[in-house]
Amino acid sequence: MAEFKDLLIEIGTEELPPTALRSLRDAFARGVSAGLEEAGIGFDNMRSFASPRRLAVQVTRLADRQPDQTVERKGPAVAAAFDTDGNPTKAAEGFARSCGVAVADLATESTKKGEWLMYRGTQEGADTVALLPDIVQAALDALPIPKRMRWGAGSATFVRPVHWSVALYGEDVVPMTLLETRTGRDTRGHRFHAPDVIELANAGEYAHRLEQDGWVIADLDARRTRIEEQARAAAKDLGGDILADDGLLDEVAALVEWPVVMVGGFDDRFLDVPAEALISSMQGHQKYFPVTDNTGRLLPRFVMVANLESRDPGEVVRGNERVIRPRLADAEFFWQQDRRRSLADRVDDLHNIVFQDKLGTLHDKQRRVAALARTIAPAFGADPDLAERAAMIGKCDLVTEMVDEFPELQGTMGRYYATHDGEDPAVAAAMEEQYQPRFAGDVTPAGAIGQVLAVADRADTLAGIFAIGQGPTGDKDPFALRRAGLGLVRILIERERPLSLHELLTRAAAQLPAGLQGEKQVETVRSFCLERLKRYYQEQGIGAELFDAVDALGIDDPVDFHRRLQACAEFLKLDEADSLAAANKRVRNILRKLDGAPPEAVDNQLLQMAEEQQLAEVLEPLIVEVDDLSSRGDYRSALQRLATVRDPVDAFFDGVMVMAEDDAVRRNRLALLARLNALFGRVADLSRLPAG
Repeated sequence: MAEFKDLLIEIGTEELPPTALRSLRDAFARGVSAGLEEAGIGFDNMRSFASPRRLAVQVTRLADRQPDQTVERKGPAVAAAFDTDGNPTKAAEGFARSCGVAVADLATESTKKGEWLMYRGTQEGADTVALLPDIVQAALDALPIPKRMRWGAGSATFVRPVHWSVALYGEDVVPMTLLETRTGRDTRGHRFHAPDVIELANAGEYAHRLEQDGWVIADLDARRTRIEEQARAAAKDLGGDILADDGLLDEVAALVEWPVVMVGGFDDRFLDVPAEALISSMQGHQKYFPVTDNTGRLLPRFVMVANLESRDPGEVVRGNERVIRPRLADAEFFWQQDRRRSLADRVDDLHNIVFQDKLGTLHDKQRRVAALARTIAPAFGADPDLAERAAMIGKCDLVTEMVDEFPELQGTMGRYYATHDGEDPAVAAAMEEQYQPRFAGDVTPAGAIGQVLAVADRADTLAGIFAIGQGPTGDKDPFALRRAGLGLVRILIERERPLSLHELLTRAAAQLPAGLQGEKQVETVRSFCLERLKRYYQEQGIGAELFDAVDALGIDDPVDFHRRLQACAEFLKLDEADSLAAANKRVRNILRKLDGAPPEAVDNQLLQMAEEQQLAEVLEPLIVEVDDLSSRGDYRSALQRLATVRDPVDAFFDGVMVMAEDDAVRRNRLALLARLNALFGRVADLSRLPAG
């Protein structure tokens, strides 16, 4: 009868990389869990822990051994297992010996191919304690560590040097060596508040003892929650709230073991600097939480998180204020210096930045983008002159001191500087909008000039990089082409800008340096963009079959593609959808087998049966109606009208023999099916729609 106890595994290290802590924690837990499950060792649940100095897992009610397993092994054929006198052969004896039994203890089994020797027995499950070293080591070996390090004179490698390890099963130490460190029951608390060893009595008291005696909140999520709650409460006392995204909260929680929230401030004069620069400085460099008032305006205060309870909190605050002041002063200086030169005056500076060896400098790229932007601007309802202007100065903020110090502010500072230079407001807005969407779920540009610039820039990058043969391979995508391709089609779709992808990419390819023959890659790039769109729709729950049904028509305009796709998704909800899709497949199969094309017109005089007469009667006016709706882009209505033909189609296939003996009748019926097939293909290839 198996017994159940809690298990604790802890790896104590030097400070782990904060941005990787969550992924390391999760991967360690997954690895241990997978190892236990593969070994067939049952447990109730698993809890994972992570702090700057430790990774740990706690498994509750872990069985002390594997369950026994029934083993069956097939041996040699009976004919080969015994000689003519009935004595076992070497084959039989060897098989029995490998099973740990005598030949007489083996069974036989009859099959269609003859009789065979069989071994049936029970394999006793191994003790959990004996299996744990390999399970834990495998989990450690599989951690996502890009670059492992060695320390001291040992040969072990890990993300950081290991100083201690704990392995407890119930109250007992599980003896093993992990990363050249012998396991025990001694953990460590806070580096300063509790530097002495903490001896654990059992696996279950881990988190409680660390918090009570060690000044360590071992649970990463609990620390994160405490930090956010206390930081928001502190900001509320100031009449505002903190600016904190998930990434910053995770990183701060990964930097401390005993979070203590404090509030600091800075001179009001720094508020004259764009808020984004101040926020980047506080968040990026110091991991502070900026504070905004109820209107979203930045306040001259910040919330910081210390890793200890100081005897003089005021001095800690003053120390952090002394640290942030020169950072903000730098931002102030960059802001003042950069505005002495306009963005337009910096265009020639782009000659000094290489975009790609074969594609030239950033100046070369922007000239191409400007030419492309001018040609496509009318499709966006944008002024070609403004579009060209925005493209030529669009990357000039990259050569400012502010963006050199804060690269994440590219585009944002371009907007500020363009506004200061007196550029048209639409051009200034485009400086920032050209980078949208920056990430999955981000918004697309709102302004027409921003949309033109964003599309032209991505089209140039896609056409150029594919032309030099450096498209994405596997997981490698150094030019972020997957994001560029999806961003391009998302802008066109979400902002409803009808534009031919083929024409857009052809124009972009025409701007490339001579000799690259980018036009030969246009269709490849177009397919690449549509494949990104396909994956995007799949993430939204729209299946590949639905996408392929529209793609089969060769639709080149993403806006038109999207409208057809949405209409097909609605059509699938109709009761008639399955029947019509099946009928379309049947029609396609019949027509595919023909040696030649059927007649284009249907001869009503040759319609002999009521079912084909009825289908022909409803088909012709329906074709006119569906064509009219489709030409106006009203694909939902077109498919709804198409659904009305289900009953006549079903009746036709139930009552009419298409391949009649009379050649004229047969060809006339095939002509009717060809007309029906054309109707089915007005919005999408309905034969490709998923069933049911």
